[in-house]
Amino acid sequence: MLALLLLSHFAPRQTPARPSAAAHPVLEPAVFLFDDHHLVDATGPARSLIAATRASGSDWDRLCAFLAPRFEGFARAMGALAEQGRIELTSVPDPERRPPLRLLAEHLGGLARITLIDPAAEGSGVLVDGLSQRALEDELALLRQAFDSLPAPVWREDAQGGICWANRAYLLLSEAFGDSEECLVWPLPRLFPHEETPHPTPRRLRLARQSGPVWFDCHSFALTDGTLHYAQPADAAVRAETALRDFVQTLTKTFAGLPIGLAIFDRERRLQLFNPALIDLTQLSPDFLSARPTLYALLDRLRESRMMPEPKDYRSWRLQMTALEKAAAAGFHTETWSLPGGQTYRVTGRPHPDGAVAFLFEDITADISLSRRFRAELELSQEVLDLMPEAVAVFRASGELALSNRAYDRLWQVEPGTTLGRVTILDATRRWQEVCGASMLWPQARAFCLRSAERLTIEDEVSLPDGTPLHCRFVPIQGGAMLAGFSPARVPVGALPQSSI
Repeated sequence: MLALLLLSHFAPRQTPARPSAAAHPVLEPAVFLFDDHHLVDATGPARSLIAATRASGSDWDRLCAFLAPRFEGFARAMGALAEQGRIELTSVPDPERRPPLRLLAEHLGGLARITLIDPAAEGSGVLVDGLSQRALEDELALLRQAFDSLPAPVWREDAQGGICWANRAYLLLSEAFGDSEECLVWPLPRLFPHEETPHPTPRRLRLARQSGPVWFDCHSFALTDGTLHYAQPADAAVRAETALRDFVQTLTKTFAGLPIGLAIFDRERRLQLFNPALIDLTQLSPDFLSARPTLYALLDRLRESRMMPEPKDYRSWRLQMTALEKAAAAGFHTETWSLPGGQTYRVTGRPHPDGAVAFLFEDITADISLSRRFRAELELSQEVLDLMPEAVAVFRASGELALSNRAYDRLWQVEPGTTLGRVTILDATRRWQEVCGASMLWPQARAFCLRSAERLTIEDEVSLPDGTPLHCRFVPIQGGAMLAGFSPARVPVGALPQSSI
């Protein structure tokens, strides 16, 4: 044993033979052996290909997910393999101008032998670095995880419109999974209609479901060999738009029944909303209002149709309308228009959010006529009271002086302009007492005016400073008011001197 060790130690060392430069490693082909949908055997590259394919379904499903988009008619050809015995297919043209893949399928004793050939790799003898391959696989796994985590459906279509890839959200939405997520239906079902040319702007798509329609905003991006689609859920937006539309319709119906004309202008002072009452009040045509005129165009049309006060000149009118628009935009503003036709309109401007302005046109002709008639009746009643010789004053239930005539003002030496609404029954009785002196009649008058229970007329006499008797009466009036009347006392009939015959 020791001799053998010594021999090996002193024996001449042999230099290992260098591999020939022409001896390149040979790439192993990708070969699959299937018994129906069950993978019986496969080469190393074939197993790596299946492992790198989308991890769902059986080995046959994953292989179909890789081959079907690349070989046109793959599923139909594999269905006829048992009858034909041998099938050769060539992949569709590659957008990067790489040589097309070749597929050879053979039926051998009830088994299907599938060979996938990449002409670009044949004879090249190029081996992939392990670290680079791992980095590529990690990045691919990260991208798959990112796309499968998206809540929005994402899918890719080829040039013919076939769906060649989709993320998990699309698969769940399209029910592409069979009995479980391990069974993937191929080809993938189509959810949304195919478009020959991608839209530059998002399009709203409706997906029918038993639980109700589902809405998406679909974004499309053109690729070299197809189109990438991204569908963003839009149910919340559709509900908000529907609620807003219903709200606007409700407002429109409400505004349609209003007798007040409504005109809403946006921040550019262009008409955005109006109601039928505006047409009736302004006599503007619906076509003109539907064309969304500006505020000044609408005012010009009103001036031309004599539906606003006649201005002295156009320049002053424009300045007046500019002031009206600025006042309405700054806050609540009201104007009264006396039209040449005899009508009277109240125009109210109100600011709205985002710089908008709303104008209300109200016909107050009847109110103005009623106010004028009421004012005329008041003036007539006051004139009648002023012609009465008796000094009369009316006090409200609260004790405030409501009205008096000229005889009352002369008797008690008060100014009517400074007394109405400012003098109470207490102030009045004090004045009466100052002129006529103390009397039990004044406390009774105060209590009579402020009493809410049933009241009876009070009459009595007091003396003026010159000794003239003054007849006083306090009469209840409807609504809790009281009338105070003062007149010279009548001389009794028995006190008159007897005339001699």
